[in-house]
Amino acid sequence: MHRNAYVLLLLTALFWGGNSVAGKLAVGHVSPMLLTALRWGIAAVILGAIGWRRLRLDWPAVRGNLPLLTLLGALGFTVFNAALYSALNFTTAINTSIEQAGIPMFIFAANFLLFRIKVTIAQVFGFVLSLTGIALTASHGDLTTLLMLDVNFGDTLMLIAVLVYSAYTVALRFKPEIHWQSLMIVLTGSAFVMSIPFALWEMNAGRLILPDATGWLLTGYIVLFPSTIAQIFYIRGVELIGANRAGLFINMVPIFGTILSVLIIGEDFQLYHAIAFALVLGGIWIAEHSGRKMALEPPNANPG
Repeated sequence: MHRNAYVLLLLTALFWGGNSVAGKLAVGHVSPMLLTALRWGIAAVILGAIGWRRLRLDWPAVRGNLPLLTLLGALGFTVFNAALYSALNFTTAINTSIEQAGIPMFIFAANFLLFRIKVTIAQVFGFVLSLTGIALTASHGDLTTLLMLDVNFGDTLMLIAVLVYSAYTVALRFKPEIHWQSLMIVLTGSAFVMSIPFALWEMNAGRLILPDATGWLLTGYIVLFPSTIAQIFYIRGVELIGANRAGLFINMVPIFGTILSVLIIGEDFQLYHAIAFALVLGGIWIAEHSGRKMALEPPNANPG
Protein backbone atom coordinates (compact mmCIF):
# COMPACT_ATOMS: atom_id res chain seq x y z
CA MET A 1 0.00 0.00 0.00
CA HIS A 2 2.79 2.43 0.92
CA ARG A 3 4.69 1.55 -2.24
CA ASN A 4 1.64 2.43 -4.33
CA ALA A 5 1.34 5.73 -2.48
CA TYR A 6 5.00 6.58 -3.09
CA VAL A 7 4.66 5.88 -6.83
CA LEU A 8 1.51 8.01 -7.07
CA LEU A 9 3.05 10.89 -5.13
CA LEU A 10 6.32 10.83 -7.07
CA LEU A 11 4.37 10.92 -10.34
CA THR A 12 2.33 13.82 -8.94
CA ALA A 13 5.51 15.78 -8.19
CA LEU A 14 6.89 14.90 -11.64
CA PHE A 15 3.74 16.13 -13.41
CA TRP A 16 3.62 19.32 -11.35
CA GLY A 17 7.34 19.88 -11.94
CA GLY A 18 6.69 19.56 -15.66
CA ASN A 19 4.20 22.44 -15.56
CA SER A 20 6.93 25.10 -15.58
CA VAL A 21 8.74 23.32 -18.39
CA ALA A 22 5.58 23.07 -20.48
CA GLY A 23 4.84 26.73 -19.78
CA LYS A 24 8.33 27.69 -20.95
CA LEU A 25 8.02 25.59 -24.11
CA ALA A 26 4.63 27.21 -24.77
CA VAL A 27 6.16 30.69 -25.12
CA GLY A 28 5.43 31.84 -28.66
CA HIS A 29 3.02 28.96 -29.30
CA VAL A 30 0.13 30.08 -27.07
CA SER A 31 -0.16 33.26 -25.02
CA PRO A 32 -0.11 32.91 -21.20
CA MET A 33 -3.60 34.23 -20.40
CA LEU A 34 -5.21 32.12 -23.10
CA LEU A 35 -3.22 29.10 -21.88
CA THR A 36 -4.56 29.68 -18.37
CA ALA A 37 -8.15 29.90 -19.63
CA LEU A 38 -7.79 26.78 -21.80
CA ARG A 39 -6.18 24.85 -18.96
CA TRP A 40 -8.95 25.42 -16.46
CA GLY A 41 -11.83 25.39 -18.95
CA ILE A 42 -10.93 21.95 -20.33
CA ALA A 43 -9.99 20.61 -16.87
CA ALA A 44 -13.36 21.74 -15.50
CA VAL A 45 -15.16 19.82 -18.25
CA ILE A 46 -13.13 16.65 -17.59
CA LEU A 47 -13.54 16.81 -13.82
CA GLY A 48 -17.21 17.71 -14.21
CA ALA A 49 -17.78 14.58 -16.29
CA ILE A 50 -16.10 12.52 -13.58
CA GLY A 51 -17.73 14.03 -10.51
CA TRP A 52 -21.01 15.72 -11.43
CA ARG A 53 -23.02 13.27 -9.29
CA ARG A 54 -20.93 14.14 -6.25
CA LEU A 55 -21.26 17.86 -6.98
CA ARG A 56 -25.05 17.49 -7.11
CA LEU A 57 -25.00 15.94 -3.62
CA ASP A 58 -22.69 18.65 -2.28
CA TRP A 59 -24.46 21.54 -4.01
CA PRO A 60 -26.20 22.94 -0.88
CA ALA A 61 -22.82 23.37 0.85
CA VAL A 62 -21.21 24.65 -2.36
CA ARG A 63 -23.95 27.22 -2.98
CA GLY A 64 -23.62 28.60 0.55
CA ASN A 65 -19.87 29.05 0.10
CA LEU A 66 -19.73 30.01 -3.57
CA PRO A 67 -18.11 33.48 -3.06
CA LEU A 68 -15.29 31.93 -1.00
CA LEU A 69 -14.77 29.06 -3.45
CA THR A 70 -14.74 31.49 -6.38
CA LEU A 71 -12.07 33.56 -4.64
CA LEU A 72 -10.01 30.43 -3.96
CA GLY A 73 -10.22 29.37 -7.59
CA ALA A 74 -9.28 32.86 -8.76
CA LEU A 75 -6.24 33.07 -6.46
CA GLY A 76 -4.85 29.55 -6.47
CA PHE A 77 -5.61 28.62 -10.04
CA THR A 78 -6.17 31.70 -12.22
CA VAL A 79 -3.81 34.36 -10.82
CA PHE A 80 -1.06 31.90 -9.85
CA ASN A 81 -0.91 30.23 -13.25
CA ALA A 82 -1.36 33.45 -15.23
CA ALA A 83 1.59 34.90 -13.32
CA LEU A 84 3.63 31.71 -13.73
CA TYR A 85 3.10 31.42 -17.48
CA SER A 86 3.73 35.16 -17.92
CA ALA A 87 6.92 34.94 -15.82
CA LEU A 88 8.27 32.22 -18.12
CA ASN A 89 8.38 34.78 -20.94
CA PHE A 90 11.11 36.62 -19.01
CA THR A 91 12.93 34.11 -16.80
CA THR A 92 13.98 30.47 -16.83
CA ALA A 93 11.96 27.41 -15.85
CA ILE A 94 14.73 26.58 -13.36
CA ASN A 95 14.21 29.90 -11.59
CA THR A 96 10.45 29.48 -11.39
CA SER A 97 10.87 25.93 -10.09
CA ILE A 98 13.22 26.97 -7.28
CA GLU A 99 11.11 30.01 -6.39
CA GLN A 100 8.01 27.81 -6.09
CA ALA A 101 9.84 25.82 -3.42
CA GLY A 102 9.44 28.82 -1.13
CA ILE A 103 5.65 28.35 -0.93
CA PRO A 104 5.77 26.16 2.23
CA MET A 105 7.82 28.79 4.03
CA PHE A 106 5.47 31.63 3.15
CA ILE A 107 2.56 29.48 4.32
CA PHE A 108 4.41 28.93 7.58
CA ALA A 109 4.96 32.69 7.99
CA ALA A 110 1.33 33.53 7.17
CA ASN A 111 0.00 30.98 9.66
CA PHE A 112 2.19 32.50 12.36
CA LEU A 113 1.25 36.10 11.59
CA LEU A 114 -2.47 35.53 11.06
CA PHE A 115 -3.30 32.66 13.40
CA ARG A 116 -0.41 32.78 15.87
CA ILE A 117 0.46 29.14 15.28
CA LYS A 118 3.37 28.32 17.59
CA VAL A 119 6.82 28.27 15.98
CA THR A 120 10.27 27.23 17.14
CA ILE A 121 13.64 28.92 16.74
CA ALA A 122 14.60 26.16 14.29
CA GLN A 123 11.53 26.90 12.16
CA VAL A 124 12.43 30.59 12.04
CA PHE A 125 15.98 29.66 11.06
CA GLY A 126 14.62 27.37 8.33
CA PHE A 127 12.41 30.18 7.04
CA VAL A 128 15.38 32.57 6.84
CA LEU A 129 17.46 29.96 4.98
CA SER A 130 14.69 29.34 2.44
CA LEU A 131 14.09 33.06 1.99
CA THR A 132 17.80 33.57 1.33
CA GLY A 133 17.73 30.84 -1.31
CA ILE A 134 14.75 32.43 -3.04
CA ALA A 135 16.43 35.85 -2.96
CA LEU A 136 19.58 34.32 -4.45
CA THR A 137 17.55 32.81 -7.27
CA ALA A 138 15.55 35.98 -7.98
CA SER A 139 18.75 38.05 -8.06
CA HIS A 140 20.49 35.53 -10.36
CA GLY A 141 23.24 34.99 -7.82
CA ASP A 142 23.88 38.66 -7.05
CA LEU A 143 22.07 39.77 -3.91
CA THR A 144 23.20 43.37 -4.39
CA THR A 145 20.67 43.71 -7.22
CA LEU A 146 17.93 43.41 -4.61
CA LEU A 147 19.21 46.52 -2.87
CA MET A 148 18.89 48.41 -6.15
CA LEU A 149 15.47 46.82 -6.81
CA ASP A 150 16.96 45.55 -10.08
CA VAL A 151 15.20 42.18 -10.29
CA ASN A 152 14.23 40.42 -13.50
CA PHE A 153 10.56 41.11 -14.33
CA GLY A 154 9.85 37.40 -14.71
CA ASP A 155 11.25 36.61 -11.27
CA THR A 156 9.18 39.45 -9.80
CA LEU A 157 6.04 37.96 -11.36
CA MET A 158 6.97 34.54 -9.99
CA LEU A 159 7.44 35.89 -6.48
CA ILE A 160 3.97 37.47 -6.73
CA ALA A 161 2.66 34.07 -7.86
CA VAL A 162 4.29 32.40 -4.85
CA LEU A 163 2.70 34.88 -2.45
CA VAL A 164 -0.71 34.45 -4.10
CA TYR A 165 -0.56 30.65 -3.92
CA SER A 166 0.55 30.82 -0.30
CA ALA A 167 -2.47 33.00 0.49
CA TYR A 168 -4.71 30.52 -1.35
CA THR A 169 -3.33 27.60 0.65
CA VAL A 170 -3.79 29.37 3.97
CA ALA A 171 -7.36 30.33 3.01
CA LEU A 172 -8.21 26.68 2.27
CA ARG A 173 -8.76 26.22 6.01
CA PHE A 174 -12.09 28.04 5.53
CA LYS A 175 -13.39 25.82 2.71
CA PRO A 176 -16.54 23.80 3.37
CA GLU A 177 -16.36 20.06 4.07
CA ILE A 178 -17.22 18.72 0.63
CA HIS A 179 -15.91 15.86 -1.50
CA TRP A 180 -12.66 16.53 -3.35
CA GLN A 181 -14.37 16.03 -6.70
CA SER A 182 -16.91 18.75 -5.93
CA LEU A 183 -14.14 21.04 -4.70
CA MET A 184 -12.03 20.58 -7.84
CA ILE A 185 -15.00 21.09 -10.17
CA VAL A 186 -15.95 24.36 -8.49
CA LEU A 187 -12.35 25.61 -8.25
CA THR A 188 -11.50 24.82 -11.87
CA GLY A 189 -14.83 26.20 -13.07
CA SER A 190 -14.28 29.39 -11.09
CA ALA A 191 -10.72 29.61 -12.37
CA PHE A 192 -11.95 29.39 -15.96
CA VAL A 193 -14.58 32.10 -15.48
CA MET A 194 -12.08 34.37 -13.71
CA SER A 195 -9.47 33.81 -16.44
CA ILE A 196 -11.75 35.11 -19.19
CA PRO A 197 -11.14 38.82 -18.36
CA PHE A 198 -7.38 38.17 -18.48
CA ALA A 199 -7.69 36.54 -21.91
CA LEU A 200 -9.87 39.42 -23.16
CA TRP A 201 -7.30 41.94 -21.90
CA GLU A 202 -4.58 39.98 -23.70
CA MET A 203 -6.62 40.08 -26.92
CA ASN A 204 -7.36 43.81 -26.66
CA ALA A 205 -3.68 44.50 -25.98
CA GLY A 206 -2.75 42.68 -29.19
CA ARG A 207 -0.84 40.00 -27.29
CA LEU A 208 -3.15 37.05 -27.92
CA ILE A 209 -1.44 34.06 -29.54
CA LEU A 210 -3.80 31.30 -30.65
CA PRO A 211 -2.30 27.85 -30.08
CA ASP A 212 -0.57 26.20 -33.02
CA ALA A 213 0.03 22.43 -33.14
CA THR A 214 2.79 22.67 -30.50
CA GLY A 215 0.64 24.95 -28.37
CA TRP A 216 -2.23 22.45 -28.40
CA LEU A 217 0.09 19.57 -27.49
CA LEU A 218 1.49 21.52 -24.54
CA THR A 219 -1.99 22.62 -23.48
CA GLY A 220 -3.07 18.98 -23.61
CA TYR A 221 -0.17 17.96 -21.36
CA ILE A 222 -0.96 20.73 -18.86
CA VAL A 223 -4.68 19.87 -18.79
CA LEU A 224 -4.22 16.12 -18.55
CA PHE A 225 -1.24 15.73 -16.23
CA PRO A 226 -0.69 18.68 -13.82
CA SER A 227 -4.37 19.71 -13.78
CA THR A 228 -6.22 16.39 -13.67
CA ILE A 229 -4.19 13.21 -13.16
CA ALA A 230 -1.80 14.78 -10.62
CA GLN A 231 -4.73 16.02 -8.52
CA ILE A 232 -6.30 12.55 -8.48
CA PHE A 233 -2.98 10.85 -7.68
CA TYR A 234 -2.22 13.30 -4.88
CA ILE A 235 -5.58 12.85 -3.20
CA ARG A 236 -5.24 9.06 -3.43
CA GLY A 237 -1.74 9.30 -1.95
CA VAL A 238 -3.10 11.32 0.97
CA GLU A 239 -5.74 8.64 1.53
CA LEU A 240 -3.08 5.93 1.65
CA ILE A 241 -0.41 7.46 3.91
CA GLY A 242 -1.93 10.65 5.36
CA ALA A 243 -1.60 14.34 4.58
CA ASN A 244 1.54 15.01 6.65
CA ARG A 245 3.64 12.35 4.93
CA ALA A 246 2.14 12.97 1.50
CA GLY A 247 2.81 16.70 1.78
CA LEU A 248 6.55 16.06 1.99
CA PHE A 249 6.53 14.86 -1.62
CA ILE A 250 5.63 18.39 -2.77
CA ASN A 251 9.26 19.25 -1.99
CA MET A 252 10.16 17.08 -4.99
CA VAL A 253 8.34 19.45 -7.39
CA PRO A 254 11.20 21.99 -7.76
CA ILE A 255 13.70 19.15 -8.06
CA PHE A 256 11.82 17.51 -10.91
CA GLY A 257 11.17 20.94 -12.45
CA THR A 258 14.86 21.77 -12.46
CA ILE A 259 15.93 18.38 -13.82
CA LEU A 260 13.35 18.55 -16.61
CA SER A 261 14.40 22.14 -17.42
CA VAL A 262 17.99 21.00 -17.96
CA LEU A 263 17.15 17.78 -19.83
CA ILE A 264 14.29 18.98 -22.04
CA ILE A 265 14.87 22.71 -22.54
CA GLY A 266 18.64 22.66 -22.13
CA GLU A 267 18.75 25.48 -19.59
CA ASP A 268 22.03 26.10 -17.79
CA PHE A 269 22.25 25.02 -14.17
CA GLN A 270 24.45 27.60 -12.46
CA LEU A 271 26.34 27.41 -9.17
CA TYR A 272 23.93 29.88 -7.56
CA HIS A 273 21.05 27.53 -8.46
CA ALA A 274 22.75 24.72 -6.53
CA ILE A 275 23.38 26.98 -3.52
CA ALA A 276 19.82 28.28 -3.64
CA PHE A 277 18.47 24.74 -3.85
CA ALA A 278 20.45 23.70 -0.80
CA LEU A 279 19.25 26.74 1.15
CA VAL A 280 15.57 26.41 0.19
CA LEU A 281 15.23 22.65 0.67
CA GLY A 282 17.48 22.68 3.72
CA GLY A 283 15.34 25.39 5.28
CA ILE A 284 12.16 23.43 4.55
CA TRP A 285 13.65 20.27 6.08
CA ILE A 286 14.75 22.09 9.24
CA ALA A 287 11.35 23.75 9.64
CA GLU A 288 9.38 20.55 9.02
CA HIS A 289 11.63 18.41 11.23
CA SER A 290 11.30 20.91 14.06
CA GLY A 291 7.54 21.12 13.52
CA ARG A 292 7.17 17.33 13.72
CA LYS A 293 9.22 17.20 16.93
CA MET A 294 7.08 19.94 18.47
CA ALA A 295 3.89 18.07 17.51
CA LEU A 296 5.16 14.90 19.20
CA GLU A 297 6.19 16.59 22.44
CA PRO A 298 3.68 16.14 25.30
CA PRO A 299 2.20 19.38 26.66
CA ASN A 300 3.84 20.76 29.77
CA ALA A 301 2.13 19.71 32.96
CA ASN A 302 0.34 22.52 34.77
CA PRO A 303 1.83 22.50 38.33
CA GLY A 304 -0.35 22.73 41.40
